Amino acid sequence: MKFNFFLLIAILFFSPYSSSIEKTTIRLGVLAFGTVNWELTTLKNQHLIDDANFQLEIHPVANPQAGKIALQSGAVDIIVADWVWVSRLRSTGSDFTFYPYSTTSGALIVAENSAIQSIKDLSGKKLGIAGGELDKNWLLLQALAQQKQLDLNTSVEKVYAAPPLLNQQILHHRVDAIINYWHFAAKLEAKGYRQLINGQEILQELGISETVPTLGYVFNLNWANQHKSLVNDFLKSTRLAKNKLCESDEVWQQIIPLTKVKDSVTQNKLRERYCAGRIKQWGKNEQQAATKIYAILRQLSNNKLTGNSENLQPNTFWTID
Repeated sequence: MKFNFFLLIAILFFSPYSSSIEKTTIRLGVLAFGTVNWELTTLKNQHLIDDANFQLEIHPVANPQAGKIALQSGAVDIIVADWVWVSRLRSTGSDFTFYPYSTTSGALIVAENSAIQSIKDLSGKKLGIAGGELDKNWLLLQALAQQKQLDLNTSVEKVYAAPPLLNQQILHHRVDAIINYWHFAAKLEAKGYRQLINGQEILQELGISETVPTLGYVFNLNWANQHKSLVNDFLKSTRLAKNKLCESDEVWQQIIPLTKVKDSVTQNKLRERYCAGRIKQWGKNEQQAATKIYAILRQLSNNKLTGNSENLQPNTFWTID
């Protein structure tokens, strides 16, 4: 597996041409098997940044927490994280900002023949939850259940576990339903399991019609202002890479080995869910909708997720001019 990383780095950064122009280096903290690697590989394969005035330097990180530590320590310039974390840091004096990467979020998954047809049917059932008690999908599901006069905290048996373990739990009928991250949910869907509701659908039922991103590129605001054209060019290029992955079968075929999935059914489901998360709109309406989500998460987590700030912090979001 280490060889794969070294190979990825070599592919991305040892270009077949030389240039007399010194390029600014952007250091990316990237999860070993995260979907960001799909886009970075596409950037190289499709020559999307050959003429850019920046070069990318990949720093593999073991998990999301390691990426956050790397960013905060200054070891990397950009990671992928969520905007709630960014706002919380800003409330304590840190100067980070967020630009959308994906709107795809987790999903509530049940077996195809499950008697669970709605959230109310979860009462009395065993529910597996990825991400712990402060998982955003779990908190938002609780908010929706409250509107239906159901307290999920007291009416279900909660099982917190790592995403791969949760998939095994439902495959072996040890839980009745699970809330899992989107790519683990997609793998179950490919096996015939049913998505009861996903994160964006929960928000819609809560009255939030705008599509709000779940994850995004996070970087220091002052650094970004000093390298504005570079940062914006990088963000635009990654969006172009994602579009190519979603619109070209040939381009998609080139990154299939990175999915670590053998069968075409699962590969296609991963692509479907990944592409459903493309950012189509990012502006004032979406950012205002995020403030409503923040308020819900703050209340449901009793400030544990958001910190003590009553409101989403100014400059939490970066916008390309």
